[in-house]
Amino acid sequence: MIARPSFRTLRQLARVRELWRRGSRSLADMLPKGLYKRSLLIVILPMVLLQTAVTFAFMQHHWELVTRRLSEAVARDVGALTDLYKRLPPGEDDAFLANLASERFRMDATVLPAGPLPPAVPSSFFAALDPLSRTLPSEIKTQLREPFWLDTIGRSGLMEIRVDLGDRVLRLVTRRALAYEANAHIFVLWMLAAMILLLTVAIIFLRNQIRPILRLARAAEDFGKGRNLDFSPHGAREVRQAGSAFIEMKRRIERATEQRTAMLNGVSHDLRTILTRFKLSLALLDNSADSELLQRDVDEMGQMLEGYLAFARGDASEPTTLTDIGSMLEDVRADAERHGAEIRLQTRGNLNIRVRPTAMKRCIANLVANAQRHADHVEISGRRDPQFVSIVVDDDGAGIPPAYREDVFRPCYRLDEARNQDQSGAGLGLAIARDIARSHGGDINLSDSPIGGLRASVRIPV
Repeated sequence: MIARPSFRTLRQLARVRELWRRGSRSLADMLPKGLYKRSLLIVILPMVLLQTAVTFAFMQHHWELVTRRLSEAVARDVGALTDLYKRLPPGEDDAFLANLASERFRMDATVLPAGPLPPAVPSSFFAALDPLSRTLPSEIKTQLREPFWLDTIGRSGLMEIRVDLGDRVLRLVTRRALAYEANAHIFVLWMLAAMILLLTVAIIFLRNQIRPILRLARAAEDFGKGRNLDFSPHGAREVRQAGSAFIEMKRRIERATEQRTAMLNGVSHDLRTILTRFKLSLALLDNSADSELLQRDVDEMGQMLEGYLAFARGDASEPTTLTDIGSMLEDVRADAERHGAEIRLQTRGNLNIRVRPTAMKRCIANLVANAQRHADHVEISGRRDPQFVSIVVDDDGAGIPPAYREDVFRPCYRLDEARNQDQSGAGLGLAIARDIARSHGGDINLSDSPIGGLRASVRIPV
């Protein structure tokens, strides 16, 4: 029978999973978000870890091995000199032995009067890191039976060894370089130089590989905003394939748009012909109440037809140009005031951006007309943020409940059909305005206005 885990065990597992998720999220927040920086991290981190591991292995194995061999040789030289001095009487052939130590063993040998050896050098943090301080004393112990004293830290380039011979003390001074590998830092410098060279090559290579991807992203963004493109595929084979697929997709969209525009132009021409016939027929009739009602219906049908065709056709074929939105808002305000509206305009900052001017003016005019239709006072403001140009239309009308603020952007949608059934139009003004804003990469949002009615905010990226 399989034992079930206890409740405490399950709680501990849940806690471990929660800690793991938190750690993963924290690590993900610390890591770079861009493809270029992540690619550099993928290349740099393994290279640095590999170079560090190789350097540590060399310093740990090779340096200690060489230091042990050299310390063993120095210890043998010390043992040989100690045996020579012990075999000869004091004062006899001291000069000969000193010359022999200097020429053959590269040590300065002097004889000191008998006395106690200096106290042991206290250990320190740096002494623990020095392999010579660990290796040389053990090697000398294997060669000598006499007490000795060793100083490998007190002098940077020299080391001193004293051997107690009983009736005298043999003092030997030599270079530290004889007992350990002094040029190990050159290997570290070579490793650092190789790492810097490889990282430089990797950075240059990755930058050249990432640049075509960024150009493709900018081209897709410009195409989504309706701007003119100057793009050709570059870079690696996969990036060129993605660029070619993007260009082909752009061509298919443009062909579909052209075909739809041509079809709608033909439809509008045929329908306008029929409406013209209706108008001519009504003009030949007597001026009666019925004919006036039919004339009004024909006029409304013409307006509705123009609205439907404008919404379906769109303004994607219009090229983008550098446009002063401030002047455009002034033109919209002047047009609205000619129809009896009271509008206040306020602009701030540089409002020159690349847009399709006719389409953008129509977008703003639709918002102003919608506000003018339901309010007595309308305010327009335009300002430039670091990344967007914001256009705000405020009115003091009845507003729109929050639950219906997205529905009003649907084509032919009306909040109160009974109230609006005598008004002309097809309910496409807001739908056309949002379609134009989104074709520029922006959007339109509705909210409460500080003057009591509805606020329509247009944000267009610069």
